[in-house]
Amino acid sequence: MAYIRDRRELLTGCQDRSPWSPETDLQYDFIMVYGVDEEMPKRIREYREKGYVVHLMTGSAWGEYQDYLSGEWDGVEHWDESQADRRGNPILHGVNVPYMCPTKAFSAYLTEKLKPAVDAGAEAIHFEEPEFWDDGGYSEAFKREYQVYYKETWQPPHASVEARYKSSALKVYLYKRLVSDVSRDVKLYAKSKEKEIAFYVPTHSLVNYTQWKILSPEGLLIDIPTVDGCIAQVWTGTSRVGNVYKRNYNERTFETAFLEYGVMQELVRATGRRMWFLHDPIEDNPEYTWENFEKNYLKTVAASLMHPMVKRFEVSPWPTRVFKGVYPKKMIIEDGIRAGRTLEGAKPIPRAYANRLSAIFQMLGDMDSDDAAFETNDPGFAVFMADSGLYERTYPDSVLHSEGGVKGMNEKFISIIQKKRAGMDAGQEEEALFSKIENDEAHFNDYVTSGPFPQFFSMAMPLLKAGIPVRPIQFENLSRYNAYLDEYKCILLSYEWMKPQGPKDHEKIHEWVKKGGILVYTGDGSDPYHAISAWWNEDKYHFSDPAEHLFEILNVPFENGTYKVGEGKVVIFRQSPAILSLSEKGTDEWLGAIMRETVPQYACKNHFIMKRGPYRIIACMEECPSNEPVTIYGKFIDMLSDDFAFIREKTIQPGEVAIVYDLDSLKNKQAILATTARIESMTNAENVCEIVLKAALNIDVMMRLKLDAKEKNVYVRDEMGEIKGVESAFDEKSGTLFIKFKSTNQKTYVSIRE
Repeated sequence: MAYIRDRRELLTGCQDRSPWSPETDLQYDFIMVYGVDEEMPKRIREYREKGYVVHLMTGSAWGEYQDYLSGEWDGVEHWDESQADRRGNPILHGVNVPYMCPTKAFSAYLTEKLKPAVDAGAEAIHFEEPEFWDDGGYSEAFKREYQVYYKETWQPPHASVEARYKSSALKVYLYKRLVSDVSRDVKLYAKSKEKEIAFYVPTHSLVNYTQWKILSPEGLLIDIPTVDGCIAQVWTGTSRVGNVYKRNYNERTFETAFLEYGVMQELVRATGRRMWFLHDPIEDNPEYTWENFEKNYLKTVAASLMHPMVKRFEVSPWPTRVFKGVYPKKMIIEDGIRAGRTLEGAKPIPRAYANRLSAIFQMLGDMDSDDAAFETNDPGFAVFMADSGLYERTYPDSVLHSEGGVKGMNEKFISIIQKKRAGMDAGQEEEALFSKIENDEAHFNDYVTSGPFPQFFSMAMPLLKAGIPVRPIQFENLSRYNAYLDEYKCILLSYEWMKPQGPKDHEKIHEWVKKGGILVYTGDGSDPYHAISAWWNEDKYHFSDPAEHLFEILNVPFENGTYKVGEGKVVIFRQSPAILSLSEKGTDEWLGAIMRETVPQYACKNHFIMKRGPYRIIACMEECPSNEPVTIYGKFIDMLSDDFAFIREKTIQPGEVAIVYDLDSLKNKQAILATTARIESMTNAENVCEIVLKAALNIDVMMRLKLDAKEKNVYVRDEMGEIKGVESAFDEKSGTLFIKFKSTNQKTYVSIRE
């Protein structure tokens, strides 16, 4: 029955460093107790006593590991293992908390730190964020690892494309090694204690890590047999980061989140491993209002639900800062982001938002359906991403840069978006910047490697804005799965910001095209990383660009045009992808050409509607060919309204999302349609419906139920037997009953009688 589930299904979870609290007892399935401090076993025991399945989460790249750094752990100081920039400064996550270059000693240390969690009864370890910053690669520890791995003297990453690419590949290898070693050794330890423990890796999306220039073994996680799954760390803070579309730099939270969640499901495709999609009701930056937090949070929730392969969710990281926080607050950037003084208008979480979050958390546990699909046919579009795209997000000093460099360009973009967020006109500043990018090679180089990540978003965003659910797919999976591309009709590809790992990848693409696939390639050979020593220019191959090998295999010229290959075709654009974002004309020509060659009859739209069981998830986008709202008609429960209202139509404006429950899909005469409380049981006997539930303190327990009779008398008592005041209203048109009363965080019994 909807909303009634066993916690061991692990459909919803949460992470928190704080002890259990009635205000944050949000009734998800499992808790990831954060940190490996001395109080960790106590927190594990406390949450288990409250009925939660308990896991342990800790950082893999950073944490409160001062005993390791100082030498207290093994008698050797390890500060030289912190990641360091080219000036030799440690790269810090917080005060005295550096990001680490993961050595074998650090692996052994983390394994020892995790053993007490196994002893304390944690059922899983979440080893989060294996991250090596692109700016790093200069510490003594990294130099030692470089010499061992490559059997040659370390070269500074800024010296050449070769040095940076090799340094980046090593950074990814080191974190793959760390995850592999720790997961293996922790599982062996658990086995020695006659226990079984799962091991998961919470990680940002490949879209975000590439955009933010953070090296991580994204696709390589699939190759580690002791990793049981991942958490997709996607939230407003990653998805609202600006990108450029039609010469306009702005945040596009829904669209970016759609792409982020899309690529993350590729890490578990066909593996049987688990994936949770994360959302955050606020974000790390505390300077936004509650209204802004809520608007963008709902966009990430809607975007995640457009990917029905995943049915599990981390409903909130750090619920203490959500449900006990006061915002907005001044953001302090001081070796990491933290909240400072409260700003004007700061207030605790609004009751309506707290209620809505509680309802969404419960709804997310009811997303396990087998009949999910877009309302209109999915034409089957994808865009290739690869881990190698992480390796070349920064050009070395030998490549032409503008006077201010990439840092100066990023500062200009930040200034532009801050003005737009404040409602100010940034048009002249933006136009001046784009004019330089368009007309000056040095500025264009800096743009390609800047924060907006134009090489990727320029390809994907026009399709999304046309209502095509383009999905990023993992290039490395070509060599893992024989039929990986079969579900796609058209795939976008460029080697101007990523590289193939071997010639067999091109043979797989050739086979897919011959069977009817359409490959759209864009690139002009300008990427300086084409010159690295690699398979396409060594031994029997003498290509200056790996695309030349691809088109030799396809037997088509590497020139602008459309070419027939078997039952499929290849469409080639001889230009850098980043150029597509610099004008409305260029974007429209790119989209128009793709549509003509792939789905000429497809009706572009400005919205997506996903049918997921009884739910309809709707997102209406701005900046689209149509700026009209979308209206749906039927018999619905509005899941995001304050009282789960019954409606016959819903209009969603551009820039908005909605989630409704379709009553026409309901097969049972009696069901819980929406609730802010966890439902433990629901029974019917002799014209009495009895519901047992529990909810966090300081929210309103609200439910809307479908009934087979007009029961109107509602009685509520808590586990102590005390009768509670309750509001109830029966809606004749929908045959539903709305109930509302205040939660006391006790087990509560609701009786509904005629």
